[in-house]
Amino acid sequence: MKAASAARIGIGGPVGSGKTALIEALIPILVARGIDLAIVTNDLVTREDAERLRRSGLIDPARVSAVEAGACPHTVIREDPTLNIVAGDELEARLPGLDLMIFESGGDNLASTFSLDLVDWWIFVIDVAGGGDIPRKRGPGVLRCDLLVVNKIDLAPYVGVDLDAMLSEAHALRDAKPVLTTNARSAEGVEAVADAIAAAVLFKL
Repeated sequence: MKAASAARIGIGGPVGSGKTALIEALIPILVARGIDLAIVTNDLVTREDAERLRRSGLIDPARVSAVEAGACPHTVIREDPTLNIVAGDELEARLPGLDLMIFESGGDNLASTFSLDLVDWWIFVIDVAGGGDIPRKRGPGVLRCDLLVVNKIDLAPYVGVDLDAMLSEAHALRDAKPVLTTNARSAEGVEAVADAIAAAVLFKL
């Protein structure tokens, strides 16, 4: 069943947390499920993430659009998401029948959040290499997102992070909102992220 218009989700998080890697791992899973998708990336003054996705061979390059924020990356996903709304509308006009549009925010800090004028549901990605204390810093992104993804779990033993303690703190702070773990490079845990997306916004396509 297709929605009347594409569901829109956001993926944000700090620089280097693995947002683009997560999207790259999600694409083949979502496509295999028959989900018609497109992607809008955001960056400060470059289109590097968009070009990376276009070169990946995972998705038709015409399905990837880039927004250059020209300012703090969260400005165009939170304070004034007009540029992203326009980019999403243009993609949807060119690609009728889309089920899902993913908006990837440029890497920002723990305060980055998405406007609900732009997205229906949003994911925040953190990684263990950023420190096991990230959850207890209570960043708005960590607390408010619909799904928190803790990425690079394979690195925990090498960076001195107690992963169980990190996850326990995250669950305690999020009032029963979900937390999932991934190693986006190997696709470990990514199927569960796809399941969460489908359950939340895709009517279980």
